[in-house]
Amino acid sequence: MSTSPTPVAASPVTGDLSVVPVGTGPISFADVVAVAREGAPVRLTDDALAAIDRARGLVDELAAAPTPAYGISTGFGALATRHIPTEMRAQLQRSLVRSHAAGSGPEVEREVVRALMLLRLSTLATGHTGVRRETAQLLADLLTHGITPVVREYGSLGCSGDLAPLAHCALALIGEGEVRDATGTLMPAAEALAAAGLAPVELAAKEGLALINGTDGMLGMLVLAIEDLRRLLRTADIAAAMSVEGQLGTDRVFAPELQALRPHPGQALSAANLVALMADSGVVASHRGPDCNRVQDAYSLRCSPQVHGGARDTVDHAATVASRELASAVDNPVVLPEQGRVESNGNFHGAPVAYVLDFLAIVAADVASISERRTDRFLDKTRNHGLPPFLAGDPGVDSGLMIAQYTQAAIVSELKRLAAPASVDSIPSSAMQEDHVSMGWSAARKLRRAVDGLTRVVAIEVLTAARALDLRAPLEPSPATGAVVRLLRDAGIAGPGPDRHLSPEIETAVSLVASGAVLAAAQSVIGELA
Repeated sequence: MSTSPTPVAASPVTGDLSVVPVGTGPISFADVVAVAREGAPVRLTDDALAAIDRARGLVDELAAAPTPAYGISTGFGALATRHIPTEMRAQLQRSLVRSHAAGSGPEVEREVVRALMLLRLSTLATGHTGVRRETAQLLADLLTHGITPVVREYGSLGCSGDLAPLAHCALALIGEGEVRDATGTLMPAAEALAAAGLAPVELAAKEGLALINGTDGMLGMLVLAIEDLRRLLRTADIAAAMSVEGQLGTDRVFAPELQALRPHPGQALSAANLVALMADSGVVASHRGPDCNRVQDAYSLRCSPQVHGGARDTVDHAATVASRELASAVDNPVVLPEQGRVESNGNFHGAPVAYVLDFLAIVAADVASISERRTDRFLDKTRNHGLPPFLAGDPGVDSGLMIAQYTQAAIVSELKRLAAPASVDSIPSSAMQEDHVSMGWSAARKLRRAVDGLTRVVAIEVLTAARALDLRAPLEPSPATGAVVRLLRDAGIAGPGPDRHLSPEIETAVSLVASGAVLAAAQSVIGELA
């Protein structure tokens, strides 16, 4: 599976996108998505520039003082005991960035790097890092011009911030390393800056450290994952409704008075979605009478709101953590202009973010697991209530959707492995100065794979349930689920019939789920789902 959620390919910068202001308060989730995925340009506000100038003034005072100040006139980490003379401090900052840009492996996705850059810029704009305004402005200019530094997969331990990924971005500011321009062309950073009419900066005291000491990479990936999961969980409700309907299940268990007995908010919302999605279903109405012998459905059908709802509540918790982090100024040392101090601290530790990243990987695995179980019931003639085995056109000659479930099972198995937490691991670094780390970057990377896997599993359930609903004809599905079936058919995913090459149809379904088209089709009939 890809680490990049299938949903979105970030577009190059265009002239018709709203400019995102940085420095008027915390960056919002919508701002992160706009800059990371849509290529929106950014602008440092006057308030941000004034705050940056105030902090810089204090840094300059401390740099000129005879007393060593960590990060300003000393080395870093385990080398913090060495006092660096004034004439060597520019070299100190360059050396820091060059040495810390030590990533390895595949390139990280453009949307992740842009999110990382935006969030670092947001911290710079708080006036607690001590960079100069020209340095912050160049970072903003890279975003606006669509210049994206090449960041490698491996290199961050999620403590002292995402050091290596941020260092690769800082490297571009001094005109070194590789970047991709707005068209995606790989080139040296110096060439890309020159082509955009930009000049590299020479880093002054404290600036190199301020550019690389944050949780911005893991936070950016958390925000993007939350956005994806919120869409996917509503789509999972659609898939569940189609499955309950197609398997002649009951909608009575989703009644609000039953959900009120266990007042988890996510559960109530998911159940309400299921009720709305199955409203006016001819399939459900066909077996609602007194002669119905279905006492209760299997857990994978009946308990969908409990699982999907628990997932929703977990995503909301993660969003609370992300919102706090978006309102933070993460750096070490941090500049306190009002008190006239620069102080070391531990705010760069990624533990709060790492924990919820791991929690969301558990959510993705379990929602995918129940989706696969609903799908499997369609394919077993002893459990699908009158449908052909594997929903095949001519069972025995045709295999139908047999192997589509294999694909789901393979993905769900991987998702279970990805649910193993990264944040419980720690490998000491920097000569035992940094002796406990969060591994938050690793938690974020595996969550991206998990989001992609959940997208694929839900897409296969939607595809399977749509075929089953066609096979229930002349009974009519609900208006909402019927709209989803039509969407699939209009997109080239054929209904029941002889076997055909299935992989392209699965990939089409994945694209429809990832893009939000499945969600939009259902909502076009019944309004916005909760």
